[in-house]
Amino acid sequence: MKKKYEVWTFITWIFLALFGLFLIYPMFGILKQSVISSDGRFTFEQFGKFFSTPYYSSTIQNSFVVTIAVTAVTLLIGIPFAYFYSFFQLKGSKFIFVVSILCCMSAPFIGAYSWIMLLGRNGVITVFLKDAFGIKLGSIYGFGGILMVQALKFFPLVFVYMNGAFKSIDNSLIEASANMGCTGVRRFFKVIMQLSMPTILAASLLVFMRAFADFGTPLLIGEGYRTFPVEIYNQYLGENGTDHNFAAAISVIAIIVTAIVFFIQKWATNKYNFSINALHPIQKHKPRGVAGVLMYVYCYGLIALAFLPQLYIVYLSFRNCDGAVFKPGFSMVNYEKAMKKLLVRSINNTMIFGIVSLLIIIIFAILIAYLVVRRPRPLNHTIDTLSMLPYIMPGSIIGIALVIAFGKQPLALTGTMAIMIIALVIRRMPYTIRSATATLQSIPISTEEASISLGAGKLKTFLKVTAPMMGNGIMSGAVLSWVAIVTELSSAIILYNNKTITLTMSTYAAISRGNDGLACAFAAILTVLTAISLIIYLAVTKSEDIKL
Repeated sequence: MKKKYEVWTFITWIFLALFGLFLIYPMFGILKQSVISSDGRFTFEQFGKFFSTPYYSSTIQNSFVVTIAVTAVTLLIGIPFAYFYSFFQLKGSKFIFVVSILCCMSAPFIGAYSWIMLLGRNGVITVFLKDAFGIKLGSIYGFGGILMVQALKFFPLVFVYMNGAFKSIDNSLIEASANMGCTGVRRFFKVIMQLSMPTILAASLLVFMRAFADFGTPLLIGEGYRTFPVEIYNQYLGENGTDHNFAAAISVIAIIVTAIVFFIQKWATNKYNFSINALHPIQKHKPRGVAGVLMYVYCYGLIALAFLPQLYIVYLSFRNCDGAVFKPGFSMVNYEKAMKKLLVRSINNTMIFGIVSLLIIIIFAILIAYLVVRRPRPLNHTIDTLSMLPYIMPGSIIGIALVIAFGKQPLALTGTMAIMIIALVIRRMPYTIRSATATLQSIPISTEEASISLGAGKLKTFLKVTAPMMGNGIMSGAVLSWVAIVTELSSAIILYNNKTITLTMSTYAAISRGNDGLACAFAAILTVLTAISLIIYLAVTKSEDIKL
């Protein structure tokens, strides 16, 4: 028994060492660079520069304003969408689910790029409305453009969360409220929304963090509306001069801000600490009359609008194109150009980085979940907390931290495949860990005790009984980690080079160089890859849902 105990103790210390080396040490490097001047003096000069200069300090206000707006809009459109899907027998519900998930399973900057092609100054819709009807659309750039792109990209996350919450509501509660005269809209707000509040808060945090950390969308469509992640990138790799110490200082501020938001969400969630067992699942009703028609219009109209950018990108990938000008006719010329522009290497790197990172994430998630749930000790809870830190940090900060930590000997990893994989594992591990932990918490410990009583050791029980029973939760978290891995931009843009370029980076590079046809080809392939990932997941798990 002592020997088996020491195995898990050894695993605990291994994880502490790994997090110390690849997360705490790099974060300390950022903190050090933010307070040490170029001549070696300790100073808060960089922080003073940020807060005393409106040009820079306004970025934090801009990020907060647009992110809060995005979070609010995604809740406003996502909660009704989930309610209609969960409480009514909509025709084509499987189609609605798959397409809505595909809407959020691509890099956000691709949506921004596509909307520029549709509604930009020379966008196809903008030009059509102006020439045909004399209608001049407002500018898509700036705050409004960021809000629209991110809201349409992230509302499916609210849908997935709320769908799971609505399914956990016991139908007897709905019937009881009806017997007490609470029906319709009043019941929705007084009963259903109150019972779903922990999930609403969790969905809000996820959307807030994703929107706050989004780098590509504000960079492409924000124009003068500058945000935190873009300013960090400009200070670290900008074309108009760089200041690594200042970039580090902004990164520290970003970490503090997101950590405060995270702890506020945790505090608010604790206010709604209760559990529900859905012994009587919700009974779906058939939509009828005008209200039923409006439900269909809302659900199908919303997913059509959200999925339009991806469809348009695929369409443009087959159009003839010369630089940034699309010409009449269709051909495979954009894909032929892509073949000459590192397409094979980009696909290979995307798949290799993704598969290796995902395997590491799955192994780590299973072990960490077991340590946290079955061996709840202070050190193991520390590991759980450390694993969540990247969840609340913009990816560009992770990238900068790794460059600072591993940009020189004795661990010079910058520019290698290893540092790309490390960044992906650190950034995308929280999804699978949270899913694995939630699944293990629902597995009775008596199952493992029965295995041990029959003569199996604890380690064998873990490998043969516990881990397999966690399969569905692992798969659910893994598919989210996988899609986030293959569409990663914010950390990759700091770390990649010509040898480690991925499909996402190839798409972004083509956009930045004004080669629109080539960008569409790369983006279309990336879209197809994410769609195949979801289809494989649904086929393997035979599930209609992704549980977060």
